[in-house]
Amino acid sequence: MSTPAANFSSIPILDYSLLSQPSSREKFINQLRHALINVGFLYLKNHPVPQATVDKLTEYIPKLFDLPQEAKDKVRMQNSEHFLGYSRLGTELTKGQVDLREQWDFGTKHKCRWQKGDPDYHRLWGESQWPDEALIPGFRVTFETYLEEVEQLSYQFSSLLAEAFGLGPKGLAHFYDTKELMQHRGKIVKYPVIAGGSSDQGVGPHYDAGFLTFLLQASPHQGLQVQNLSGEWIDAPPIPGTFVINIGKALEFVTRGLARATSHRVLSPKGETPRYSVPFFQNISLQIRLADEVLDLPPETLKLRGERGTVAATDSVNFSEFDREPSGRVNLIGRVKSHPDTAEIHYPELFREIFPNGYSGKGSAY
Repeated sequence: MSTPAANFSSIPILDYSLLSQPSSREKFINQLRHALINVGFLYLKNHPVPQATVDKLTEYIPKLFDLPQEAKDKVRMQNSEHFLGYSRLGTELTKGQVDLREQWDFGTKHKCRWQKGDPDYHRLWGESQWPDEALIPGFRVTFETYLEEVEQLSYQFSSLLAEAFGLGPKGLAHFYDTKELMQHRGKIVKYPVIAGGSSDQGVGPHYDAGFLTFLLQASPHQGLQVQNLSGEWIDAPPIPGTFVINIGKALEFVTRGLARATSHRVLSPKGETPRYSVPFFQNISLQIRLADEVLDLPPETLKLRGERGTVAATDSVNFSEFDREPSGRVNLIGRVKSHPDTAEIHYPELFREIFPNGYSGKGSAY
C-alpha cells in the first residue's frame, strides 16, 4: 500500500496566542486547517483556561479515586438515567477486550428537559452525581469551574474551525442550542499499572462522537496513541500546559470527510504509578439530524480532502449511525452499548433491541 501524501508521524502543536495579532492569526488558521484535514489531532498551548484551575483539579484527582469504595459505589452510574457517575475498573469492553480503567462521568450544569412523550434521548442529559462533599471538600466547585472554562474554550475553538473551513466564524453555530439546552461531558479517568497481565488495553481503539474533544493528560505517563493515515500507531505524549484536541465522528460526517475523526487508544501505564486523564466531550444539539445538515464547503477547501490521499482502514468502527439518526439517538445508542447494566435499568426497550439475547456482564461500545 502506498503511503498517503499527507501522512503524519507526530501530532502538531498549535499556539493559541497567535490569535492575538492579525499578523499571526492567519498562520494559526492555516495550521489548524492542516491539523483538521490531515491529522485529526493537535496539541493546543497558551490556551485561555487558567493554569491555576488545571493545577487545582489535578491535585484532587488521586483523592477522588482514593475515596472509600462504599462512597464511590453510592454514586455509581447505574443510579443515573443520564449515564453520569462512578464506574468500577474493568466494566467496559472495546472490541471484545476489557478496558482497564476506573472512571467518573460528570456533565456541565443542566436540568433534564425530558417530558412524557419526548424522544427517549432527551433523558440523556441531566444532573451529575457528586461524591459526598464532606469526604472531598471543594472538589465539586473545582471541577464545575474547570468544565465551564473548557466549555467556553470549546465554543471559541468551534468558531475557529468554521473559519478554517472557509465558512466564516458562525458557520457551525447552528449545531448548538442555547446554553440552557446544551450539556457537555467530562470524564476523570484512572489507568492503573497492570502487573504481569496479558492485556495492556487502557481503552481500545475508538472514535469520539461529537465535534471536539479536549483532553487534559493529568500525569506524566505516556499511553495515548493515534492511528495515522497508513494505520501506524503514533505516540501522543503529555506536554505540560497543553490540551490534546481531536475531531469526532459528527464533525467528520457534516464536513463530508474533510475533517478527520482519527482512531485512538490508550495503553496501560508502565512503572509504579497510575495514569490520569480528563477528557471533555463537546456535544451538539440532541435533535439535530446530521444527514440534513451536511455543510456546503467552498470548492477550494474540499479540494484539500482529495490531496490528503486515501486513509487506510483503522481499528475503530463506532458511531456509524449519523447517516440516519438524530445526534441524541446516536449518543444514546453509544451509551447503551458501553453501559448495558445502566441501560437495562433506565432504557429497557432500547436495551432489548440492542441486546436481544442479553449481555455478558460488560459493555462494549462496538
